[in-house]
Amino acid sequence: MPSTAGNELSFLDPAIVARLGSLELIARTIVEGVLVGLHRSPFQGFSVEFSEYRQYLPGDAPSTIDWKLFARSDRYYVKKFEEETNLECHLLLDVSASMGYGSRAVSKLQYGAFLAASLAYLMHRQRDGVGLTLFDDRVVESVPIGRRSGHLRGLLATLSRAAVGSRSDVSLPLNQLAGRMTRRGLVVLISDLLDEPSAIIDGLKHLRFQGSEVLVFHSLDPAELTFPFEHAARFEDLETAEEVLAVPAQVREHYLAQIRALMERYRRELRLADIDYHLVDTGNPLDTALLAYLAARGRRW
Repeated sequence: MPSTAGNELSFLDPAIVARLGSLELIARTIVEGVLVGLHRSPFQGFSVEFSEYRQYLPGDAPSTIDWKLFARSDRYYVKKFEEETNLECHLLLDVSASMGYGSRAVSKLQYGAFLAASLAYLMHRQRDGVGLTLFDDRVVESVPIGRRSGHLRGLLATLSRAAVGSRSDVSLPLNQLAGRMTRRGLVVLISDLLDEPSAIIDGLKHLRFQGSEVLVFHSLDPAELTFPFEHAARFEDLETAEEVLAVPAQVREHYLAQIRALMERYRRELRLADIDYHLVDTGNPLDTALLAYLAARGRRW
């Protein structure tokens, strides 16, 4: 997968991005940084054309093939009809207490807000409709699908107010969204998924069964992925306030086995349900997650 060049990549470091100020500036910086890198790759210009082209299918008239795009990508693509480009995307961002954790410059919630803002900015740029839901164990705030000028600014203002909430119930917004969606679209979930896996997977499958494309960003802090702690300490559950005294050397192997098993379960079961799953290390530059979205969209649209 193409990526940005070294100097550009440094500007996508979450610690640097966090200093930029407004969420609108952050989103624009991330998206433009990724697209500049893509334009300099062998796939020059291809990313911004995902919304206007789809792969050639048996039965399509050969005259509809874009031969210039074929020359750049070595694949057959045809121009989409207008109704095929009318994508509606629902962004779901987990704001539960566990998302407030951060061992480095930004928390999981901050990283998730940067990612959601970048996706909204990119979709708005490509004239797609986009909406937003913030949730913990309830829907905290929501912005309906919109495309008009000014809609993006309102959505980003809502994102900028996102604050750490209480306990999580990831399945709640999934089932609520499935109940009110009247047309197929794209659902993007950004969460640490630290909740009951069966309920989350069932909720995601419900949306997929209805015909919507589903993309999951499983966002975890570097410390949650590596458990680098060395000294005995009290570890607190951010959602229940329950504390446990532990010696890292004694529990590290068991913890890492459990977190690996959880990630593998999500990866395996969601893949079988034709749902795109991506693990996001919040210590990594933001281009990785944005490129995952572009790749998923390129495969399906």
